[in-house]
Amino acid sequence: MAGSGNQPPAPSTRPNPPGTPRPPAGPPQRKPPQVLMIKKDEPEAPPAAAESETSAAAPDAPRPPAAPRSQQPRSDAELFDMGAMEGLTMADLLGPDGGQGVRKRPASPPSQGVSRSVDDFDFDEQAFLAALDEQDFVGSTGGVVTGEVIGLESDGVYVDIGGKAPGFMPKKEAGLGVITNLKERFPKGTQVEVLVTREQNADGMVTVSARALALRQSWEKVRVLEKEGKVVQVKVNGFNRGGVTCDLEGLRGFIPRSQLQEGENHEALVGKTLGVTFLEVNPETRKLVLSEKRAATAARFAELEVGQLVEGVVASIKPYGFFVDLGGISGLLHHSCVTGAELRDLREAFSQGERLSALITDLDPGRGRIALNTALLEGQPGELLVEKERVMAEAADRANRARSVLRQQEQNAG
Repeated sequence: MAGSGNQPPAPSTRPNPPGTPRPPAGPPQRKPPQVLMIKKDEPEAPPAAAESETSAAAPDAPRPPAAPRSQQPRSDAELFDMGAMEGLTMADLLGPDGGQGVRKRPASPPSQGVSRSVDDFDFDEQAFLAALDEQDFVGSTGGVVTGEVIGLESDGVYVDIGGKAPGFMPKKEAGLGVITNLKERFPKGTQVEVLVTREQNADGMVTVSARALALRQSWEKVRVLEKEGKVVQVKVNGFNRGGVTCDLEGLRGFIPRSQLQEGENHEALVGKTLGVTFLEVNPETRKLVLSEKRAATAARFAELEVGQLVEGVVASIKPYGFFVDLGGISGLLHHSCVTGAELRDLREAFSQGERLSALITDLDPGRGRIALNTALLEGQPGELLVEKERVMAEAADRANRARSVLRQQEQNAG
């Protein structure tokens, strides 16, 4: 009978999705459960996406059973315990060699637009100035400082000069000459004046010298003596082939043989005291050259003055005049000053070795020059050529008249 319940149900008319195999005819069969396979090396699809794909592939297919709880993927917080890493830096994680080949993240740039003025800082001017004072160097090379002896060593002396560290004075710089006992020369507490020869080193110590300061002061004294044209007394302490040596103000002086009164036997002068003056004073080259002959000239110059009548001997005759020996020094009688008349030959007036009297008209101690004149002794021009003996005999009286003439000439020139 039609419509009885024993007939099989009619097949479903719902269309199958494309690509889905058509089930075989016959009684419906129960599909086996489907299992979703997940590979570890591939990214795991989200559960919702997988479920949607499954439902789209088989809308009528039953959902696969839920995976056991133990197989659910764990979160990063469960897989990694970050609590043990709290407080560690990247350098701690990488280790001493772990930073090789690892690019460091560039430092974040400072925030823009933030400006601070000087008033925003805690600035103490007094503390800043005090810090600068602590860094000041005590003494510079060539400077003179005064200090106090605070310690002695076998090789030198420690002097407190107000710096961070004391100054050190080597034994050879303790003074002029040889010093054998530093304790006697520099007892503790002695005030000394020294010259800084080397600025402070890394320890703050400077090198000082009493000898260098004494030498500087000696050269200054000698320069003053030279400028004043002084004659000084020195003691000869040695000799060599070129001359003799002496000591002057702690300096080593040299007197050439040509500047000695007894240059032929200069070895015998050792131990004797000589009066000398200066030929060359040069601190840069440490040259101190002296002259005994010039000292005699300087001493003789001190006895002379312009207008004085002197006596001498004609030492030599030159085309321009006579050189007259005045007793250790020479004066020049120029041919224009011999007579007021015309002189054709110098020998018409005087001959070599002849004694004469003359007036001094000019003195130059620095150059060692003395200008002489006999024409002023004449009563009339040319008298010397006719009555030379009379002029020389009356030279003293005639000199008084000549001095008044010289003074008149000086006044007219002034």
